Amino acid sequence: MTRIAKLGSKLALGLTLGVAVLAPSFASAEELFKIVTVKDEIVIGLNAAELKEFGGDAGGIAKAIASKGSLTLWQYAVTQDKDGQRQMAPRAKIGVLANASLRVEPYKQSFKILPHE
Repeated sequence: MTRIAKLGSKLALGLTLGVAVLAPSFASAEELFKIVTVKDEIVIGLNAAELKEFGGDAGGIAKAIASKGSLTLWQYAVTQDKDGQRQMAPRAKIGVLANASLRVEPYKQSFKILPHE
C-alpha cells in the first residue's frame, strides 16, 4: 500500500462553502486536483505558490490536510465563456476537513483553466 493510500484511508472531506465573490484574474496558471471521499468528489485548483507550499503534488496536499486538520481551497467547476467554450473556473472557496477516508489525485482535462484570486 502506498504512502498516499495509507494517508488517504485516514481522511475525509468536509465541505463548507464560503461566501466568496469570484473575480478571476489571468495572472497565473492553476493546477487541478480531485479530492475523493466515500461520499463526494470535488475538483480544486492551486496556483504555483500554493502548490509549492503543500509540497508540490497530491501527496503533499493530503499531508497538509491531515497535519493541519483543515484547509481553505478554491473549488473549480466547468463553465462556459461568452462564446460558448467550456472552461474550468473557480466556483467558491471551500473548507476541506480531515476526518476518515480521503484520496487526492491530479485532475486532467482539456478545458482552459481560469486562475482564482
